[in-house]
Amino acid sequence: MSVLSQVDEWPVETVAVGVTDTSTTLDRHGPTEQTFPLASVTKLLSAMGTLIAVQDGLVHLDEPAGPEGATVRHLLAHASGLPPTEDGPSSPVGKRRIYSTVAYEVLGDLVAERVGLSFAEHVDLEVCRPLGMMATRITGSPGRDGEGSVDDLLVLGRELLSPTLLDDELFEEATSPVFRDLSGVLPGYGRQDPNPWGLGFEIRGDKSPHWTGRGNSPRTFGHFGQSGSFLWVDPDAGLACAELADRAFGDWAVEGWPPLSDAVLDAHT
Repeated sequence: MSVLSQVDEWPVETVAVGVTDTSTTLDRHGPTEQTFPLASVTKLLSAMGTLIAVQDGLVHLDEPAGPEGATVRHLLAHASGLPPTEDGPSSPVGKRRIYSTVAYEVLGDLVAERVGLSFAEHVDLEVCRPLGMMATRITGSPGRDGEGSVDDLLVLGRELLSPTLLDDELFEEATSPVFRDLSGVLPGYGRQDPNPWGLGFEIRGDKSPHWTGRGNSPRTFGHFGQSGSFLWVDPDAGLACAELADRAFGDWAVEGWPPLSDAVLDAHT
């Protein structure tokens, strides 16, 4: 029996999950072709779209963007001081890791202006189509309004294990801690000190508690979303795991995700 079948015990009506290595899907369970809301996993697509614009010289990581004193780098790494949502409190630039959907909306507007397309069109043209992620799109906010399938997220996982869209130097920078010593709240898991983040990618580091497994390496990166969604990529294990569901993030996810991740690592490493 597949280790992924443990998700059938979760209090979720519909859940899909899969695991891949650098070249092929190793296991899948549930309707992995079905489209679900991505919620904040959308930020992975938006980070990729922004980084491709950086690579093309249309946007620069250290150019001013957002509040005074902030840059594109600050926005990507949740260090700009912008609030989580439009009506939330702001903070001085570079002082705390404040997880911000607003920051990604600012990024989306900037990139769209530079590339001459809507941000959703840019991500479709530069990320989704080249990778063959035909079930995936951004329908609104670059920070939370994506939709896609587990099969597509596994394609993205393979890309993040063995990059083709970004050059090695930029990809290494994007998946390494930026503003390394900043502390902040990891939504759903409390204050983390430090709270490492890359250029759009949440980095596991030594965070505890965390949504990945105990066996995931500190270099593991990815994202989870309030729609009950996640994608993690563990470069040390050479694996990526994706999950989508039709139930909002809650205690079921806090309790169920880490054992699932550890079972995946045990079965495939």
